[in-house]
This record gives sequence, C-alpha cells and structure tokens, in this order.
Amino acid sequence: MGTGNGMNVGVLVFDGAEELDVVGPYEVLAHWARHSELKPHVSTFSPDGAGVRLAKGLCLVPDRSAADVGPLHLLVYPGGRGTRRLLADSEHLEWLRATRARTPLVASVCTGSLVLAAAGLLAGRPATTHRDHYDELARIDPTVVLDTEARFVDDGDVVTSAGVSAGIDMALHLVARLESDDAARAVRRGIQYDPDPPV
Repeated sequence: MGTGNGMNVGVLVFDGAEELDVVGPYEVLAHWARHSELKPHVSTFSPDGAGVRLAKGLCLVPDRSAADVGPLHLLVYPGGRGTRRLLADSEHLEWLRATRARTPLVASVCTGSLVLAAAGLLAGRPATTHRDHYDELARIDPTVVLDTEARFVDDGDVVTSAGVSAGIDMALHLVARLESDDAARAVRRGIQYDPDPPV
C-alpha cells in the first residue's frame, strides 16, 4: 500500500506476462520514485498475491495481491502470452472494470491493451498494441481507433503502448506527465536509456 501522501503506482504481474513489459516500466517508475520529491510508491501485485512465472521463465514474487494493493493512482497492465487466458476470464475482466472506475490513470504495455479492450475500456478510443496484434485488437473491439505509427498513445486517463520495449518510452512519458519533463529526463539519464539500435 502507498506510504505518506505519495501517489500509489501498481504494476500488475501474472503468469505469462512478458518480462520487459513488467520490468521495463517498473525500472523507470521505481527509479523515478527513488528520486522524486513527490514520493510515489511503486509496487507489483498479482491477482492472488502468489508468485508468477513470466513468459520466458523468469519467476517473480509480487509485493501483494490485488485485494491488498489499495487505491491506485496509476495501474500498469503488461502484455504477453498470459493475456490469452485473461481475455476469457470474466472475473478478471470485472475486476479490471471496477479497478478502472476508481483509478485515475491506466496504462497498458503491448498486448495488455487487448485485455483492456475485452473489458470495454477502449471503446471508441485511440489506442495501440504490439504490431503483430493489430487485427486482434480490431476484432475484440472494432470501435477502437487503432494507431499503427505511435510508440504509445495517450488518451488522457488511458495510455497504451506498442510492443514490449515501447513500455519504457511510455513509462518515461508517464513520469513527464505526472511530474515534469525534467524528471523524465533525469530518469532516462539515470538508467542510461538512449536508444541507438546496433542492428
């Protein structure tokens, strides 16, 4: 749960979530939390509080369960093959709708946006996802205004990113939104994130 008056940021984890979808935004947001005067509290949580095995085998022990995470200011929802099961999980989709109703800002990474769409959270809104899943997002909710060019799409209270590494860009954008461009630049320097692909 959050400490003091700082905003509470929760990163959802689940079996089959893509590793970088989780740890990329977490690294950005946790680095920000360590240095920000706003004192945000960043934690991970799983649906039941149990440990999870991510898509490529990394095991992660979350800080708490969804029931214990407390009110969130920002929910980060990752993608990965584990979203397949969640797309058809009516109880999870209902939890997501209820959480969205009381959470000012929701951000998805990669195919996390498919679950947001399945819960009805992207109806009529601009959004993006992993490029291999554009058609699937359109099938889940044909009213979504799909952006196939952007690394991330900010539609106010819902932000969606493209695949995997785009979650880092989105998280830096969120830091800029929640605090300042200077704060985001400081995080980028701190984690030495300066993309210049070698191939």
